[in-house]
Amino acid sequence: MPFDSALSRQFAIDVVAKLRAAGHQALWAGGCVRDQLLGKTPKDYDVATDAEPERIREIFGRKRTLAIGAAFGVITVLGPKDAGQIEVATFRRDLGYSDGRRPDAVAFTSAEEDAKRRDFTINGIFFDPVANQFHDYVGGQEDLQLRIIRAIGNPHERFAEDKLRMLRAVRFAATFDFALDPGTLAAVQKHAPDIQAVSAERIAAEMRRMLVHENRAAALVLLRESGLLAEILPELAGLVVNASAVWDRTLSILRQLKKPTFAVALAALLREVSLHSDLAAVRAALARWKLPNEDSGGALMLLRDEPFIRSAETHPWPHVQRLLISPRVEELLNYSEAVAITLGKGLESIAFCRQKLALPVAALNPPPLITGEDLKRLGIALGPAYKDILESVRDEQLEGRIGSLDEAIKLIHSRFGEHVRRK
Repeated sequence: MPFDSALSRQFAIDVVAKLRAAGHQALWAGGCVRDQLLGKTPKDYDVATDAEPERIREIFGRKRTLAIGAAFGVITVLGPKDAGQIEVATFRRDLGYSDGRRPDAVAFTSAEEDAKRRDFTINGIFFDPVANQFHDYVGGQEDLQLRIIRAIGNPHERFAEDKLRMLRAVRFAATFDFALDPGTLAAVQKHAPDIQAVSAERIAAEMRRMLVHENRAAALVLLRESGLLAEILPELAGLVVNASAVWDRTLSILRQLKKPTFAVALAALLREVSLHSDLAAVRAALARWKLPNEDSGGALMLLRDEPFIRSAETHPWPHVQRLLISPRVEELLNYSEAVAITLGKGLESIAFCRQKLALPVAALNPPPLITGEDLKRLGIALGPAYKDILESVRDEQLEGRIGSLDEAIKLIHSRFGEHVRRK
């Protein structure tokens, strides 16, 4: 839900102040502190406190709080209009991770112990917005300066607790343009097969955030180096073991994309799979991540139509026009242009398509001269011929050979007379 960043920040300060006024310790925690130190505007704020869940609800009132995460010590506090909401979590330590994803139970503890159970040092820093003071028990500020992603404590233990952290390590390193601490990288490489325990939806969410980011190619390099690529996308990993050309093309296309949607990035990622196997292999990869059709269907469409767009000038205009008026044409051109730049051919056709897209709507996509209702009135029975007739009339219209309903009817009589009812 959209919110006003200034109002959200003030609300986060007010939450801390109110907890402090009630006699509790309260600090900003996690990503909002990291982002502030990086000079970024936080997308949201989290507060950590020594107040326990019931006490948090007492302080802020039950009407303004949600206890959805109370079992893990988390209470959601609802803010004023446009200020969003804030998760207020009791300082805790986690008691076991049977499923390799969430703690079995939690025990409330101190700020220092809470910091030490978190994932990476850059996410383990606390900030007091009232006193304007940082509390860093894990060396996170130093690692931010060194531009390093380092697991807190023993990386093997951190990844055993929550296996998704391995993908998060890669994402943070790539999107922040940081290095992966060697010990952290070695732990990911050792435990990479364990990523299979993470749900497909969680894996897909991390991949989405990596691939739509401008550093998507760097993320793919780290996925391969860490061993995670072989686990989450074996179709591509198998191709690039001994094929540097495949790898180089994939990275190049990813780099050339301009603010891609997830579907565009997926098409770039899986292009070589479609060429060396087929779209069935691509469908299998997309199905594994349980993606919505907006993403999977979009990627398949892009892979199917990209070769046509890169040779658009050689095809009949009506066939090109049908693609240019499709809802996802900008995605198709973005992806096709990245491929054309990488392969060094097809840019002229893409320029041709962009030139045609600039035409007035009446020229690019004039209303059809004839519809299915018209065919009914002509006495043509509903069936396979409908599509052939409508496409044939549309082609002639777009080529400029006919321009009226009467001309369309004459064409149907001459070309498809056997389907027209005799009077």
